Amino acid sequence: MEDWLKHIEVATISHVGMRRSTNQDSYEVALAGDFDKWKKRGHFFLVADGMGAHAAGELASKLAADGITHLYSKYQDISPPEALKRAVNETNAEINRRGQANEEFNNMGTTCSTLALLPYGAVIAHVGDSRVYRIRNSKLEQLTFDHSLVWEMKAAGTIPGGAEGEALIPKNVITRSLGPYPDVNVDLEGPFPILPGDKFLLCSDGLTGEVEDDEIASLVSYLTPDRAARVLVDLANLRGGPDNITILIAHAVGDKLATTGEYDKPLTVGGVNSSRNPGVVAYSCLGATLLGGIICSLMGSWWIAIPLLIVAAVLIGFVAMKLTGAGSGEKVVGDKAKFGRGPYTRTDAVSGSKLMVRLESIGEQLRAAAREGELPVDLAGFDKSFSKAKQAAAAGDDSNAVNHFCAGLSNYMDQLRG
Repeated sequence: MEDWLKHIEVATISHVGMRRSTNQDSYEVALAGDFDKWKKRGHFFLVADGMGAHAAGELASKLAADGITHLYSKYQDISPPEALKRAVNETNAEINRRGQANEEFNNMGTTCSTLALLPYGAVIAHVGDSRVYRIRNSKLEQLTFDHSLVWEMKAAGTIPGGAEGEALIPKNVITRSLGPYPDVNVDLEGPFPILPGDKFLLCSDGLTGEVEDDEIASLVSYLTPDRAARVLVDLANLRGGPDNITILIAHAVGDKLATTGEYDKPLTVGGVNSSRNPGVVAYSCLGATLLGGIICSLMGSWWIAIPLLIVAAVLIGFVAMKLTGAGSGEKVVGDKAKFGRGPYTRTDAVSGSKLMVRLESIGEQLRAAAREGELPVDLAGFDKSFSKAKQAAAAGDDSNAVNHFCAGLSNYMDQLRG
């Protein structure tokens, strides 16, 4: 029998970061061991980023990882997309029940991004701001929509002041998560075609908050999955590492996982009641009060700023409740051949010359840190790799430039860990 696992290469890493004492991220990998299992449920991947005081976030993400993986595999009599959505919904109800039953875990929550690589393509179930990307031909495509305040308002066209107004909106306010409510609005995306060589990246926002999309595109394109995952974590930590960082990379090796184009009628699932949309008025009022409150606070007019910010906080709660779907159980059946509207962003890898400018800046910072901080780091290996990287970049060999630099970076970080 052919070894089905040799057709997929997987790398995983989860790091606590530089400022957190515990890791509230979880991940799961469930590979199909043979062709028949792959045809029924595909290869399954999940990343969850927990939220909550004490151990609540850690528990929520663990419940999501265990529960969704188990239920998705259990529901063999329904289509994979329907099984994914049902698994997420039922796991959300369990997280909510556990949170309500114990005051210490009250209002705990977690983001959740799942990916199933199936014969007819990649299907995603998603809640929150963890992300799923596809990397193909040095281009990074974000396949999921961030359920964050800034993304929701931008999509609704209700951010006042353009880019300046967007910069004032807090980036860490999410509008959906598993756990806070007994009902949740789950996004389905795909199926996205799979081509030989495609790489899929699932990650928590500990990565995307510190590393730019074009940098992710370059590193995942030019490095093996194991090395790319490791270097991405190192880079996020070098830039402060304020949050937990979880990365999962799945690489379709050869053509066995390539999309066949054959559908087995799997794409009919329960939809979502349209009443969950907060509406343009809510977004507009939120944008105006939030922006006004921030501007007044910067001007020192607190007697105006405080009431505006209170109103904005109430509106944020209303928008989050509507988008999460609390209190809404009605569903509408849909039969579209494709779910969602992804990809939502497309980003090219950084060219060799531009990438080396960034890498050279990182290199100088690392040298300065080693010398001024008197760190126990021998820079000889790092400098040697960095010199090879510059030579490769000058010759237009982007792949070798990235590989040489990252070999030096790994050498540096290994010494620090030791």
